[in-house]
Parts: sequence; structure tokens; C-alpha cells
Amino acid sequence: MKKTNISILLIIGILVFANLVSEQYYFRLDLTEDKQYTLSSATEGIMASMEDPITVKAYFSENLPPHIAKTKNDFEEYLIEYARHSNDNLVYTFINPNESEEQEREAMEAGINPVMINVREKDQMKQQKAFLGAVLQLEDRKEVIPFVQPGAPLEYLLSSSIKKIAVTHKPEVGLLQGNGQPSLAELSQVKSALDVLYNFKATQLNNDSLPIPKSIKTLALVRPTDSLKEATLQKLDTFLEQGGNLFVALNRVEGDLNSSYGSAVGTGVEKWLGEKGLEIRDDFVIDAQCATVAVQQRQGFFNFTSNVAFPYAPIISKFADHPVTKGLEAVVMQFASTLQFTAKDSLTTFTPLAFSSEASASKQAPQFFDIQKEWTESDFTSPHQVIAGVLEQTHDNGNRSRIFVVADGDFPISGGQQPLQGDNVNLMVNAIDWLSDDTGLIDLRTKGIHYRPIANLEEGTKTTLKYANFLVPIILVLVYGMVRMQLNKNKRNRRMEENYEG
Repeated sequence: MKKTNISILLIIGILVFANLVSEQYYFRLDLTEDKQYTLSSATEGIMASMEDPITVKAYFSENLPPHIAKTKNDFEEYLIEYARHSNDNLVYTFINPNESEEQEREAMEAGINPVMINVREKDQMKQQKAFLGAVLQLEDRKEVIPFVQPGAPLEYLLSSSIKKIAVTHKPEVGLLQGNGQPSLAELSQVKSALDVLYNFKATQLNNDSLPIPKSIKTLALVRPTDSLKEATLQKLDTFLEQGGNLFVALNRVEGDLNSSYGSAVGTGVEKWLGEKGLEIRDDFVIDAQCATVAVQQRQGFFNFTSNVAFPYAPIISKFADHPVTKGLEAVVMQFASTLQFTAKDSLTTFTPLAFSSEASASKQAPQFFDIQKEWTESDFTSPHQVIAGVLEQTHDNGNRSRIFVVADGDFPISGGQQPLQGDNVNLMVNAIDWLSDDTGLIDLRTKGIHYRPIANLEEGTKTTLKYANFLVPIILVLVYGMVRMQLNKNKRNRRMEENYEG
């Protein structure tokens, strides 16, 4: 009895000691493949630099389907880690707006609108109103995450939102103007995405007496239609020598579907890039993996519009492994050209990042477009044409600059009422983010949940697994029962022998 009491007291003492130690020293093991629940150094740096408290109100519904409820759990796990690294400068609360009309109204007034999701209840499908959003507040500044998409990169979402309200002075990114380039309004989707972390503003270089503002570390040169002056190109050279970075989306060819004719164009930028070792050829990329164009056709007395595949509008889906291209699936281009690296010196490097498909080729300008042409495999004999990449240079003063080049100037420009393909926006935003970002946040854009679907199995394999799942447990139970029966039989025999000998 005395030994039992001592053991109980010893266990209680160990538990109390472990509890006291856990309050002082906290650690977790993250066994996920991409360290999903381990904060990056970029996020840790943002949280460590926080001087004023930030509050997070997370509006999440309860009793959600498992795949959506996991989003809430993951969001809360991240907030726990953020709070730990914030020196008590992050406080969060979770609110279920479905509990009362007052809380629902509070969520909607804050900018968190409900979404309708399908849930199964008693073998019936019904729709349920669900909230999955959050409001971050720092003093009088607010940032709303209206909807947390299941599978989204939560760390990037939270860190960029915190940085947006915590940093009062955003880095400047200049959009070059004055040579027929699109305005900020024509790049509205790109601007909306960049404005989260940057001040994306128009920048004029036509005035020869004004240098590029020192506050700008990245410039964007998108689809100039007029020739750039030599003085303007010299300003760009000086900008690069000082360690600046440049994004270039350039048309080397242009086409007109009304006249069915395409030709080469020049603005001086292609020659300027060629002197640095990167040639944008005056050719058209054609690709069997392409978008369609609307064509007027006539049948009998009737006119009708049909969509016809147009190989001169390649859909780019092959990308190199790079922070800019992570997560991209399809970028739609029109009248794109090919890139070729020609520099021979060791101070200049080029990294190809976007390619045409396996079934692609290029055609030298000028070209007549035959919309009704029946394309065959023999038309696509030059796979993986380089469409985009980054040119890096080390200058005589030791500074290193980067020029991200896309051989299609129109891909990020909004046209008409139709929004741009999402990855068209993402390619430019990712590129400028990579050129401008010195915090490492871009690496978090695709840090999230990886879905690995079960491989399709043959019918014979499925049948085998089905019967195995059914029979193996039964066989194991029978074997276990026979072993137990034999052991008990042996035990009885030994007792009988002992009694007989006695």
C-alpha cells in the first residue's frame, strides 16, 4: 500500500513538473512534407518587428463539411503560431456568425459575406450558409479577408495582409508611360493585386532632364508602341547599373484578324535587349494547345459565329521551377514570339521560365493567317519554344540587376468587359513581386495544401482489394481465436499433469 501511494505521488509530481515546464518552453513537431505549419523566416521577421498590437476577428461557421472545416482548423493553427512570434502583439478571436442575427450582421458589415455550400444531412443534400473570413485591425487601419478559399496558401494570405496594414510606406513600382504603353486603368487587375504590397504608379521618362526616382526599385515596361528615345534607354541602363530591376512585356510581332495578316514591329527595346544578350525574334509562336477565336461563317442563307482553334494564340502551361511560376497553370497569349540567349560573357545569365507545348513551332514574320486551315502534327515540329525568362547581369560596379522578359506585350492588359485569365495577371504580379520583394513573401504564395488524388486502379485490382478488406480481418480473428484456444488447451493439460503428479 505504501509503495502504491509513493508511485501515485511520483506520477502527480512528474505531471505538475511537465506542466510548469510546458508553460516556459513550447515546441511543436511539424511532420508535413512542406513544413506547412512552420512559419517562414519572412513571416517571423514581420511578426518580430511588430510594435503595436494587431487584432484578428475570424468569422468562421461551425459544423462545416470536413474538407471545409479543415480550413478553419488550419487558419487557427497559423494564428497560434503568429501569436507566439509576435511578442504578444497579435490577439485573435473566433466568431460563429450563424449563432445569431446580430453576429451575422456584424460579419457582413465588416465585409465578410456568406457563401452557400452543399452539406449532406440524413442522406439528403441541402445548402448551408457559411462564413469563412477574417478582419485584421491595427489601430485605425483594417484589412479584410472576405473569403478564405479552402486549399489557399494561408501563410501568404495572413502575412501579406498583416504587412499591408503594418507597413505605412509601401515600396514603389513604376509603370513606364509616354511611348504608347497601356495606362494603369488598362492594367487594373494587375494594379489591384500589386497594390496589396506596393505603390504601383505611372512613371514618365520622356523628360530628358528628369532621372528615374530613387524611390523606385522596379520598373515595368509593357507593350510600347512608339520607339523609345536613346536618352530613355540610357536612363534604363543607369537604373539597372544602380541595382534596379525591370519587367518587360514586349510585342515583336503584331497581327490583325480582320486583314488576316501579321508583321514584325520594332520600338528599339528589342535592339537594346539584343545588345545585352537576349534576342526577341520577329516570329510567331504557333501551338496546338491554343485559344479559340470567333469566326463568322455562312451556311445556306444563314450566318453564324463559331469558335475556331487559333494556334497563333498559344496557351502556355509548361513552366520551369521558379518562384515566379509556382502555381501557374495556363497563361493565354496572342502573337507571342520566341526568346534566344546570345550573350557569351560570364557576367550575364539567362533562365528560361515559360515554354510552348510539345506540339509547337514558330513562323517567321510576315505571315498570312488562314483561319480555316486544317492543322496537322507536321505543322508543330519545334517543341518547347522559350516565351519568357529572366536576364541577370553583374555590372562593373558590382551591382546585379534582373530583367524579366515576356515576348508578348498584350498578355496582362485588360480588354473589354471580359476579365483576364487569372494566370495572366499572376505571371506579371509574381514577376514584379519577385523582382521587388526582399522579404521572401513570394515563396509563400504556393505554400498550402497539396492534394494527391488516389491513382486509378484496374478492375481486377479493385476486386482483389475489396475481398481482401473483407476477408483479412475475419481470417485474423479466426487465427487469433485458434491460437488462444490452443494456448488455453495447453494450459489445462499442464494443470492436469501437475494434479496427477501431486
